[in-house]
Amino acid sequence: MGTTTSEARPPSPIVRWVLVGGVVAVVLLADQLSKAWALDALEGGRVIEVFWTLQFNLAFNTGMAFSQGAGGGQIIGVIATLITLVLVFFASRVQSRLQLVLIGAVIGGALGNVVDRLTRVGEIGSAEGGGFMSGGVVDFIDVQWWPIFNIADACVVVGGLLLAVLVARTPEEPRAEAGTEGDDVAGAAVLGDAGDPGDDRDPDG
Repeated sequence: MGTTTSEARPPSPIVRWVLVGGVVAVVLLADQLSKAWALDALEGGRVIEVFWTLQFNLAFNTGMAFSQGAGGGQIIGVIATLITLVLVFFASRVQSRLQLVLIGAVIGGALGNVVDRLTRVGEIGSAEGGGFMSGGVVDFIDVQWWPIFNIADACVVVGGLLLAVLVARTPEEPRAEAGTEGDDVAGAAVLGDAGDPGDDRDPDG
């Protein structure tokens, strides 16, 4: 029983936010560094073949993940920011460290693309006319049978899917059942103390 209680112990607030923040920082750093490399190494239309159909091929995206919804960067950026806020709230309530890691991965990925939209306004690949969050997101991972994507996209999609699976498979805490058992035990104790009313009678009476 003691081991079960220890394993089920939720992470402390410090551990919780260090875990989420650490994963966010790692994903964000990896995403931005890889994009900076791609902008330099793949300049001028250069393509680097890696393995099988995988190649590095520079592209720019003003829409959502995987080069979908071109031109809707402002709306997508705002939605990504709102989703990040929702995930931060969700992170304050979950008890699983694995779920916290996945939340950090999704947040880091979302912020990685938001950074591109904010900092690359007016640069190559950005939406015409400029404006808030109109910068083009840098994509470069090309498997040739799927839209070109980046590390941030992968973290958002894979992390989000795994998080959804974990949440769906996590059993609800049996609070109601535990409460019922407690009431039954308490009731039995009261009845045991009270005893049979006939027990208090004088046997000689």
